[in-house]
Amino acid sequence: MIRNYFKIAWRNLIKNKAHSAINIVGLSVGMAVAMIIGLWIWDELSYDKDNPNYEKIAQVMQHNTLNGEIGTWPAVPFPLGDELRKSYGSDFKYVLMSSWTESHFLSVGDKKITRDGNFFEPQAPDMLDLQMLKGTRDGLKETFSMLISASMAKALFGDADPMGKLIRIDDKLNAKVTGVYADLPRNSRFSNLSFISPWNLKLYKDNWITKMNDPWGSNAFQLFVQVADHSDMETVSKKIKDAKLRNVAKQDRRYNPQLFLQPMKNWHLYSEFKNGKNVGGAIQYVWLFGIIGSFVLILACINFMNLSTARSQKRAREVGIRKAVGSLRQQLISQFYMESVLVAFIAFILSLVFVQLMLPLFNAVADKEMRILWTNPLFWIFCVAFTAVTGLIAGSYPALYLSSFQPVKVLKGTFQAGRFAAVPRKVLVVLQFTVSVILIIGTIVVFRQVRFAKNRPVGYDRNGLVMTPVLTPEIHKHFDAVRNDLINAGAIVEMTESGGPTTSVWSTNGGFMWKGKDPNLGVDFPNTGITYGYGKTVGWQFVDGRDFSKSFSTDTAAFIMNETAAKYIGLKNIVGETITWDNHPFKVVGVIKDMIIEDPYQQVRPQLYYIDPNPDSYVIIKINPKSGASASMEKIKKTFASYSPAEPFNFQWVDQEYAKKFGDEERIGKLAGFFAGLAIFISCLGLFGMASFMAEQRIKEIGVRKVLGASVLNLWGLLSKDFVGLVIISLVFAVPLSFYFMGNWLGKYSYHSDLSWWIFGAACAGALLITLLTVSYQAIKAAMANPVKSLKTE
Repeated sequence: MIRNYFKIAWRNLIKNKAHSAINIVGLSVGMAVAMIIGLWIWDELSYDKDNPNYEKIAQVMQHNTLNGEIGTWPAVPFPLGDELRKSYGSDFKYVLMSSWTESHFLSVGDKKITRDGNFFEPQAPDMLDLQMLKGTRDGLKETFSMLISASMAKALFGDADPMGKLIRIDDKLNAKVTGVYADLPRNSRFSNLSFISPWNLKLYKDNWITKMNDPWGSNAFQLFVQVADHSDMETVSKKIKDAKLRNVAKQDRRYNPQLFLQPMKNWHLYSEFKNGKNVGGAIQYVWLFGIIGSFVLILACINFMNLSTARSQKRAREVGIRKAVGSLRQQLISQFYMESVLVAFIAFILSLVFVQLMLPLFNAVADKEMRILWTNPLFWIFCVAFTAVTGLIAGSYPALYLSSFQPVKVLKGTFQAGRFAAVPRKVLVVLQFTVSVILIIGTIVVFRQVRFAKNRPVGYDRNGLVMTPVLTPEIHKHFDAVRNDLINAGAIVEMTESGGPTTSVWSTNGGFMWKGKDPNLGVDFPNTGITYGYGKTVGWQFVDGRDFSKSFSTDTAAFIMNETAAKYIGLKNIVGETITWDNHPFKVVGVIKDMIIEDPYQQVRPQLYYIDPNPDSYVIIKINPKSGASASMEKIKKTFASYSPAEPFNFQWVDQEYAKKFGDEERIGKLAGFFAGLAIFISCLGLFGMASFMAEQRIKEIGVRKVLGASVLNLWGLLSKDFVGLVIISLVFAVPLSFYFMGNWLGKYSYHSDLSWWIFGAACAGALLITLLTVSYQAIKAAMANPVKSLKTE
């Protein structure tokens, strides 16, 4: 019986080639989209899951209350690791202090590279479950040791054995290679971890850490833990809550620091906090694209349902004869289900081809390395189930509808589908275009928001501005000589040093007092140490006062602040006023326009700048616009190499680094646009099939109308108006829904565009235009047909 079902299904596919092609292509595109999104969701949900300790690992984070608002951050003080081991040792298997993952200059002989690495306590290889290719996980017990990744070993040593070799770090000290581990997966928190060195080496290299007067007041490090096998993560998190509060200085207790454990399973998808509560994170995009993928697949299934039920009168006689010779309704339902499942499996094979072709583009946009899991049995089991379910969903309504025909009416020729038979098809078309228009409006809103933020005044000149991290002290020692050489060579306009990059905040502090300040007002101001010439280099813009100058010896104890800081402090004429920082007086000499350093979608925070004699983190360079960028960079590279031959010259264009701040939103916009285009394609494919069938059904009516004098334009309007009406109804639903959803999305940004009327107007006009273009071909073709051919049998 199943064999006969299959034969009949195959014959029907071959007999109606155009109808079958539309069904198969539409369904395959929908399945391809669902499959790609499924692979992306799988990649997102599997973050860090390669680690067998996944359920037990956490990062220690803290909430702090400032002026009634709770802020959350991962940075913790240096003594916290010892405190947790001493007071809660039985609750943890590992307690590991860590530096931040930062770039370091590494060299072996003449070979020099820059790679990211961490300084960890010795048990890190066990907690991270490093797969050792050479050496053992005990390789961090010696202070001057290092574990390196396989890719780093290849970069530095080629095919030679790296074990026991010395690597120089930041041109300051040497560490011996005691192990090589397999590179960590890309979908891992530590995917870019090229080396690990002991925490004690960090303390040796940066000995200021152990010499701090108030180590509990400096939140500058990370702390990772693995709870003991018998311990519960949530219970331990509650136990350690006050571990910092008990040890901080009296003046810092007003911030009420509360520790908690952020489990590894939440690092990637649930990383955002608002006022002390976890509000999600990347999980919102998992839900978003999961819903989009489901809707696109549903659109493809709707096409199948519509085209199958639209052709009901052509299949009515077949159903009548089958029932007359004894076929049961259940057998007919099975037959129609077989046809839909067959179409689904053919579409699935074609969808694999589409996925293989689209994955490189999708990976480039989504910044992933996804691939079809050809060798994974679970993937194929899921695909077979997914295809079968898709076929059953797509074939459910046609199977139930077609099998319900009464044989007496069909065979007597009195069967009519009825005036309400088309209602379900019309509802499905409305649903298709409602979803498609929502996606179109969403895409426009996302790109408009990105453009709106990009056009926001940044408060400085990014053109020709270059940042280069300084990993060795040589450039700082010879800074004036380097600067003079480059200015004399015509390569630069100005050059300065800074304690952090121009595009992010590296340091925030409290302890600020000023005239009239409320003693209960807490402050946590971002601040950056700079050298003279910073303002000229970045081109900041003064609202009041002046720039730092070597002509004023008092400028070594002076502040320049942004407008937000001046408003926050609230003094009427702030230039000339004194602000104390940890009891050290600083005179305000200037107020500048707000510079967009952090998130361009959020409000600017109060920012202070001061002269620092040793800001050895970054050199900021303004390229001479009269000299070509490539020629200038070559001169800069050679000059830096002459003063610091051991350090490779790495640089970043400030405008490119700033552009990266828009990466997530641009990526979402591109993906949403891609899926919106496919949704429109699938919807139009269904409309094209429906228009073709309707024109075929009304061929005699069209012939009569032409004989009676109807013009091509009249007939085009007659055949098009039903479809245009359905799209207009879909717009009535799509506009308010998209207004609601996109309004909520924009609401999460402090600095955002508005929902202008033209966005909805353009989307609606576009949907109507696409509809007319889709149905017009069939409508005009039918209207221009010779009526003699359609009426010659009448």
